[in-house]
Amino acid sequence: MARIFSGIKPSGQLQVGNYLGAMRNWVREQNRDALYCVVDLHALTEDADPAEVRHGSLEVAVGLLAVGLDPEVCTIFVQSHVPEHTRLSWLLECVVTYGELSRMTQFKDKSKRGDVVRGGLLTYPVLMAADIFLYDTEVVPVGDDQRQHMELARLLAERFNNRFGETFVVPEAMVPTYAARVMDLQDPTRKMSKSVLSPQGTVDMFDDADVIARKVRRAVTDTDGEVRWDRDAKPGVANLLEILAALGDEDPKSVAARYETYGQLKDDVATALIETLTPIKARRDELLADPATVRTLLARGAERAREMASVTYARAASAIGLLEP
Repeated sequence: MARIFSGIKPSGQLQVGNYLGAMRNWVREQNRDALYCVVDLHALTEDADPAEVRHGSLEVAVGLLAVGLDPEVCTIFVQSHVPEHTRLSWLLECVVTYGELSRMTQFKDKSKRGDVVRGGLLTYPVLMAADIFLYDTEVVPVGDDQRQHMELARLLAERFNNRFGETFVVPEAMVPTYAARVMDLQDPTRKMSKSVLSPQGTVDMFDDADVIARKVRRAVTDTDGEVRWDRDAKPGVANLLEILAALGDEDPKSVAARYETYGQLKDDVATALIETLTPIKARRDELLADPATVRTLLARGAERAREMASVTYARAASAIGLLEP
């Protein structure tokens, strides 16, 4: 059975894009020897308040449990609780080149905008590769925006193996066919993001029902009035169709055939989202009322993860030439 690993960064509120693009699929795949990680170290590449990072990590962990991940079935843990992640990342940084890292889209975009760019933003794709390699991961469920980073991870695994002997499993990306990238309801050319301040365009997973309905009703569409799936010509309508299709495990083209008006489509998208997210929100509230239990579950997950990670790190350290303790 192929081992699965994936992670989610604790920055901003969990939103529908996280659920449809990743978390819902993680629940379906959790019986396949799966590990799911709150990648808190990745959150440090941004100007984040320490209290927010700490609180966000607990919130995301609670979210993973609330959507249906079972810590008795899969391994759920926090990245920084397993020190082999940063240890292996350094070994990989000594294998990757600056040119390869500087070509990563996120780094290039922020550099061009003149934003303050931290060294961690340049090297975090290497830490992502370390996250994956530590668990002999074969399959990585990712959103569409992580394809480039997965290509780099595969390159690094192959390069390390070629230079130092067979050490890492070369992972494969698993990207959902639809809703791999849920778009902003107010700007359907931009990905819906928990770290972008677009309150009307982002549906948080734990929004109240009336808030969800209002945001969906106000979603940008177009003026021709025809309900059809066309990402290029009708991005707003296509986004709504993909959300509804993903929730019902359907094809967006088939969903489009059922509708004649945008209003009818929006009503059904809102209803489907509310029906899906309401029980998740209720479970999340229960878990937040007992944070000690959540922390205990995370500690157990980190212990299981470290048992695997320490073996892989030792193998890599020996292969690259480090003196064994």
